[in-house]
Amino acid sequence: MRAAWSLPVFATFVTFAFLSATLAPPTGNSPAYGVVTPASSGGTQSMTIGGEYSNGATRDGFTVTEKRAQAVAPAAGAPDPGTAQAIAYQMLKSMGLGDAEYSCLVALWDRESHWNVYSSNSSSGAYGIPQALPGDKMASAGADWATNPATQITWGLGYIADRYSTPCGAWAHSESVGWY
Repeated sequence: MRAAWSLPVFATFVTFAFLSATLAPPTGNSPAYGVVTPASSGGTQSMTIGGEYSNGATRDGFTVTEKRAQAVAPAAGAPDPGTAQAIAYQMLKSMGLGDAEYSCLVALWDRESHWNVYSSNSSSGAYGIPQALPGDKMASAGADWATNPATQITWGLGYIADRYSTPCGAWAHSESVGWY
C-alpha cells in the first residue's frame, strides 16, 4: 500500500520534468530553435528560426523571408601573377565581385582540387579545378577544358553563379554539407 502523499508528489515530478523538457530552448544549432523579437513601434513582430529563416507578422499579414547565411572564408590575399588564382581573381573583378568573394572561391577550390587543373577524383570522376562531374561538362566553356585553367575557371564560375549566385554562397553550402 502506498502512502497518501506519493501520488501527488509523483504527478508533480512528472509534470515538472515534462515542462522542463518541452519548454527549455534547445542547445547548439538546432534548426527548431527560434528567437522572437517583440513588436516594434511599427507593429511588426518577427521570429528568426535557426538563423536561416525570418518570419514577420503584422496586423495585415504574414511574411516569410529566407535569410542565407554567408560563410566567411579566410582572406586569400593577392594571387601570384600567372597562376590559376590570378586568372580567377581577374574574372571575379570583371564580374564586379570583390575580395571577399575571391577569398571564398580560393577556400572552396583549395578544398576541391588545390587549384590543380588535372585534379581527378577516382571515386566520383570529378575533374579539374572546379571538380566538374563529369569533367567533360566543361566542354561547354571550351574544347581545351581538360588542360586550360581559364576554361575550367570560366565554367566553374558559371556553375557557381547558376546554382549559388556567388562564390561565398557556394562556400557556405560546402561548409554546411561538405560539397557544392
